[in-house]
Amino acid sequence: MHTTHFLHITLFLLLSISACSQATEQQIAPLQADTITHRKQTVIPAGAQALMDQYPTFIKGYSENHLLLADGTTLLYDDQQEKTYIERMDQADVEDMFTQPYDTSIWLPSRNYDPGRIRNEALLKYMYGQNEQEVRKHLVRVKWFNQQLLFTNINGASDSLQAVAKELSQLPASYHKYFSNSSTFYWRTVRGSNRLSAHSFGIAIDICIKFSDYWRWKNPGKNETDPITYMNRIPKEIIQIFEKHGFISGARWYHFDTMHFEFRPDLLQTSLKSDNQ
Repeated sequence: MHTTHFLHITLFLLLSISACSQATEQQIAPLQADTITHRKQTVIPAGAQALMDQYPTFIKGYSENHLLLADGTTLLYDDQQEKTYIERMDQADVEDMFTQPYDTSIWLPSRNYDPGRIRNEALLKYMYGQNEQEVRKHLVRVKWFNQQLLFTNINGASDSLQAVAKELSQLPASYHKYFSNSSTFYWRTVRGSNRLSAHSFGIAIDICIKFSDYWRWKNPGKNETDPITYMNRIPKEIIQIFEKHGFISGARWYHFDTMHFEFRPDLLQTSLKSDNQ
């Protein structure tokens, strides 16, 4: 009787240990799997995410430091090179475009604060056209007060400019003097450089020169590495309407170009905004 009782107890203990072991394995396994999955997830930089969000027709994803493009190719995101201010301007990778957040609380920019002046030419050519002929295929006419201006319809840019014009027209008549003799598409380089202007891609507009200021005009003899004096005569209300519809303003730049507005909803998505503008 004692032997039989002892065997029953032993069997019970063995079965209990086995059940506990299986339960422990069932509890641990999912946690291990979750941990492994989490470690494999790609951390998408804010700039890459903004490009994916704003230009989904062209930017399909991000993996291993590359943008995944709609045509099946990839574009390096960050070349991981340390650059001077000028090198970043002249040799910009995609990541460089987002190194300076577009802060809408800043009306007097500090030295070399130029968010949006840094552009990756390969990305712009991929989306808007490799040359003047390709860009022209996508230009449409946008009614701009007393003018018809050419602007690209890619990424909804021309629709956004039309929305700007509609809202600007609702400002008091005293503001309308800022909108005459405006210009948009012009395949050319930026003054004093070999970099293509945003105007080359049909994504920029210069409003009335009469009330505009440009850093080279106001600081003759200065180059991009010299300290300069800032100036702007474009009302804040005009700048904020452009920004509302996806355009950045050259009035926000230390190297100011106050007539210049450029379609960059990607940069605005990553911008710093103030409630007290």
